[in-house]
Amino acid sequence: MLKIQNLQYSVSAEGKTTGILRGIDLTVEPNHFMVITGPNGGGKTTLAKCIMGLAQPTGGSITWNDTDITHLTITERAKLGVRYGFQHPPRFKGITVRDLLTVAAGRKLSHSEECGLLTQVGLCAKDYLDREVNTSLSGGEVKRIEIATVLAGNANLMIFDEPEAGIDLWSFSRLTETFGALRDKRNATILVISHQERILSMADSILMVSDGKIADRGTPAEILPKIVKDTVFSCKALEPKTEGGN
Repeated sequence: MLKIQNLQYSVSAEGKTTGILRGIDLTVEPNHFMVITGPNGGGKTTLAKCIMGLAQPTGGSITWNDTDITHLTITERAKLGVRYGFQHPPRFKGITVRDLLTVAAGRKLSHSEECGLLTQVGLCAKDYLDREVNTSLSGGEVKRIEIATVLAGNANLMIFDEPEAGIDLWSFSRLTETFGALRDKRNATILVISHQERILSMADSILMVSDGKIADRGTPAEILPKIVKDTVFSCKALEPKTEGGN
């Protein structure tokens, strides 16, 4: 279980302190698939980075499976099964997909294990294991390889920051299939930051984060209509007024 209490994160510059997270309270049950959404700059990525240890909160606590991880290092969290997928995964010249899987697993994998990991993300091991993770790979391929590395580490808490960013429609379709399969296995808690309706609709619950706070939480059936309504309202507010002020 993931439990977050009064989580705060603020930054100071030129004598001014700005609150990015302002008292987040959240409990996520085991093996739950949650999608975090909300306006840009609302604090979604900062929340995810605090959970992973990429950012250090300035207040509050984070507990994973009864262990306080608030001040643990990234490595210590990884050993507890917490893994993170970046919005823009890094590329590594001279490092192959097999190398990455080995590092992620912390041991040498058998060929069948390597094949199984890549199959789960829709890639053929024969075509990818010995390829370098460089610019020859598309954005969608790199995203799916990164998910495979998360799986290789036996993660029980997976965090993905906007996995749909920068990939084509075909890759996005395969990506949603992968997330659907991970959700259906029910052997890990999954947090995905996303604005995509297809990903939002497959969630167990949607968390709305805005202005550093939780604005709402509920099932897709409860939250998606509100998102659509807010979007339509915002668009109408931007429409030019006709003559006569109508």
